[in-house]
Amino acid sequence: MALVDDYDVVLTGLAHLFDNYRDRVVVAEIDANAAMSDEVDVVLYDSFAQPESDHHEIAGLVANPRARHVVVYTWNLQSELIDSARALGVHGYLSKTLPAAELVAAIEAVHAGEVVISDSGRRAASAPGLDWPGRLEGITDRESEILALITQGKSNADVARLTYLSPNTVKSYIRSVYRKIGATSRTQAVLYGVSHGFAPDHHRIDHWLGGP
Repeated sequence: MALVDDYDVVLTGLAHLFDNYRDRVVVAEIDANAAMSDEVDVVLYDSFAQPESDHHEIAGLVANPRARHVVVYTWNLQSELIDSARALGVHGYLSKTLPAAELVAAIEAVHAGEVVISDSGRRAASAPGLDWPGRLEGITDRESEILALITQGKSNADVARLTYLSPNTVKSYIRSVYRKIGATSRTQAVLYGVSHGFAPDHHRIDHWLGGP
């Protein structure tokens, strides 16, 4: 299985989620912006701080003949996003609330030829074992994704549109983040984000984690 995300800390946390299942899942890491040189059974696309309404990366993975199955891994289970991803040809759309055992079972089902879609509903806390920038500083996973989008230069309106949150909810999250990082302006928040791992690394060198 290959993991796709532009953030090292996210990939590392997700890879460790499978530590107790290495007899069932062999994990490799790839960059969404780099070509794959090995065939993989399942590509797990972590949508952390990605514009989920723009499925360019997902479409590229689905079109890649070396990726036999593509699964989106996300907290956002909006029906519009699921329908769009399914139309692109993904084989699964899995919630980040799934415990590791259920996630592994879902990936095995996809590998066996099933299409697996997580039930939508009220968002709960992420599954234990996941990681994200700022977690150790008390920044929640949702706050982290919003700060990452701000670091990428997104406006409040952009963030609301991409996360399917209301503008007022986005403002509330941003105020909470500002308090936690000691920022009083957007410029300070962006500078914090750039220096603390909230900027995506599109040119990371590919390497394998636990692969053959």
